[in-house]
Amino acid sequence: MQSKPALAIQVNALQAMCRQVFGFRLAMITVATPFAIGNTAHGAATWLIGAAILVTFMGSYALFRDWERFGPQLLRHRWILGIDVCLGALLLITATPDSTLAYVTVCTPLLAGLVYGWRGAAVFAAVQIVIVLGVYNTVPGLGGGDATVLLLPGFCVIAGAVGVTLRNLLLRFGMASQALAEARGRLAINEAVMGERSRLAREMHDSVAKTLHGLALAAEGLAGSAGRADPLTVRRQAELVARSARRAAVESRELLTDLRRESGLDGGVDVLTELRQRACEFETRHGVSTVFRSYGAVHVPPVPHVVARQLLTVVSEAMENAHRHASASHVVVLVGWKGDVLRISVYDDGQGLPAGTTLDGLRRGGHFGLVGMVERAASIGARIRIGRGRAERGTEVRLDLPLAASGVDATASAAAVETAVHTVTRRARKEAAACRTTTHDR
Repeated sequence: MQSKPALAIQVNALQAMCRQVFGFRLAMITVATPFAIGNTAHGAATWLIGAAILVTFMGSYALFRDWERFGPQLLRHRWILGIDVCLGALLLITATPDSTLAYVTVCTPLLAGLVYGWRGAAVFAAVQIVIVLGVYNTVPGLGGGDATVLLLPGFCVIAGAVGVTLRNLLLRFGMASQALAEARGRLAINEAVMGERSRLAREMHDSVAKTLHGLALAAEGLAGSAGRADPLTVRRQAELVARSARRAAVESRELLTDLRRESGLDGGVDVLTELRQRACEFETRHGVSTVFRSYGAVHVPPVPHVVARQLLTVVSEAMENAHRHASASHVVVLVGWKGDVLRISVYDDGQGLPAGTTLDGLRRGGHFGLVGMVERAASIGARIRIGRGRAERGTEVRLDLPLAASGVDATASAAAVETAVHTVTRRARKEAAACRTTTHDR
């Protein structure tokens, strides 16, 4: 059973085609009228054919101009097309079937085929043929042979078949378009669901899962040392378990808040401050020497929450991997502009990636950290490179975020950078002047 949207599309296409048929009829009447009147004897015959042409032309023009009003009525009431048959019969009688104007009547079977299908086309083509043959038999002096007599009826049959064929093509095209739209809708829904599942997997892996893993290790250590450790050690381990549990609760709450957030574009995040804070927290938590540096005049306007969240998570994951998997003793977080691209690099002096490491291999092995980093970068329009850096050992994770993808206005950012440069320059001049003044006093 066809759906209503598909049926509406098909009906609209049929109505547009029917309107074009009336436009074609108007053009044929305009071209054939001078020849028909020129071949008619002066007198009453001329007035009669002129009146028939005028009535047919005005009726066709009314349907062509106001098809939106009359078209639905024609689709519902077949007898209305009978009026068109009468107008065609009037032209056949006054202009005779041998006139060029008589070929205007082939539009009636064409309309019937478009609107009503095979049955309607057969009925109206048969009626039109009967009228043509009747005019040939009643008007003396017409026809030059069987071929001439059958020419116009043959055109009526062909026009009806063409109308039915066009109707079927439009209907099938409408059904195919509707099926394609539904298939695309299902694919879009599936893609959205898969994307959301991947996002949830990344969020769980990078936040709650790691915290719960640490909580489990701390609880196991507490259980193993409860019988032989001193009370102070047990207390410290219990506090570690409590902190890990609270952190897991906070991360779960943040994840739920992010899921309930309708838009990620509300407010903004100071990325530089967040990166500096996370680098400091990483050093405090793991005891790994961590340096946060920036090159050039770095001023980043507030970044939308949805972009900043992915960016900061990638950097945090890179630092955690350096400690957990590479056994790094030194980590450097470097931030700066490369043209209109914000570049954030995380260097470490650890073991580096094993040779032949691929994302597919990591995914099959259940290691989703690097896979999640790549997916997060792609979700915000950033480019990421994970591999050996400029040093002989270690790993570099380089994230390039275009200014357009960050949701920051390029003009505002350039102005902000220029302002920051001027501020630093003025501050340096003041410090230099103060230094010279102090030296002079001495």
